[in-house]
Amino acid sequence: MTHASAEEDRLHTLLKEFEGRPAATGGRAKDEVNEPMIRHWCEAMGDTNPAYTGPDAIAPPTMLQAWTMGGLSGHTGRSSAYDELLALLDGAGCTSVVATDCEQEYARPLRPGDTVTFDAVIESVSPRKTTKLGTGYFVTTRMDVHAEGELAGTHRFRILKYAPAAVGKVRAAEPAPKARRPRPVINRDNQGFWDGVRAHKLLIQRCTACRTLRFPWLPGCNACASPDWDTVEANGAGTVFSYVVMHHPPFPAFDPPYAVALVELAEGVRVIGNITGVPYDKVRIGLPVRLEFLRVDDSLELPVFRGEAG
Repeated sequence: MTHASAEEDRLHTLLKEFEGRPAATGGRAKDEVNEPMIRHWCEAMGDTNPAYTGPDAIAPPTMLQAWTMGGLSGHTGRSSAYDELLALLDGAGCTSVVATDCEQEYARPLRPGDTVTFDAVIESVSPRKTTKLGTGYFVTTRMDVHAEGELAGTHRFRILKYAPAAVGKVRAAEPAPKARRPRPVINRDNQGFWDGVRAHKLLIQRCTACRTLRFPWLPGCNACASPDWDTVEANGAGTVFSYVVMHHPPFPAFDPPYAVALVELAEGVRVIGNITGVPYDKVRIGLPVRLEFLRVDDSLELPVFRGEAG
């Protein structure tokens, strides 16, 4: 065994000792489950499910983590174990962090007026992994969320704590390679959308049970919960529903300032995309746009929206 391997094994042994230790104990939500937060969530997500309004309303299950967030001031129930674990990884050179995924399980609905409490535990620390970002360790925490003392759901949150991959030196005689746009995350839930993009089609999911259109793509209908769906092709017409102009911070492969809009398609769903064809400072709410496809590089093409003159 090499010296490096022995050090890695020793570090992983130390990291594994944190498994099962509490990350938060007796945490308490800063607000009861309440109608304004539910309304804001549904408006932001475009979720019109009637179960989330009225006298018998419940909170959308996917809001589970929202009720436990501590905001800028944090929570008082947090333990020191999680900070100690991250400090140990920092000391090993794993100074960068990226959230990778979360999993949620729902046990009972949350209703306005419920008092939310939670406990969190460090569930697992992976062996050393090498990724495109760098080499490090996946750390998973599990939070059990309770309402009025009853288990309401479980939230698992996973991060990669890693040492950034070394960037090779470029010889002075060679120009630096052009930065590439970030690649979209393609999985079994959205594969069909990206297949459509490659065919120059913007495909919208349609529930075959209640005929509700939905975007972004989801594994089930957020109106009736049916898992069955087909697709319709957007005709390409839309208007700017809202927008932002990106000035800072600059990212490789992007050339600020540029406009990013939430576009309301003629079919009624909303899609995020860059606005082209008009100066960034001429983009306005209500601006008519038309779908087109932008070839970013040899392996990536994206749907964007060209502003149409009034």
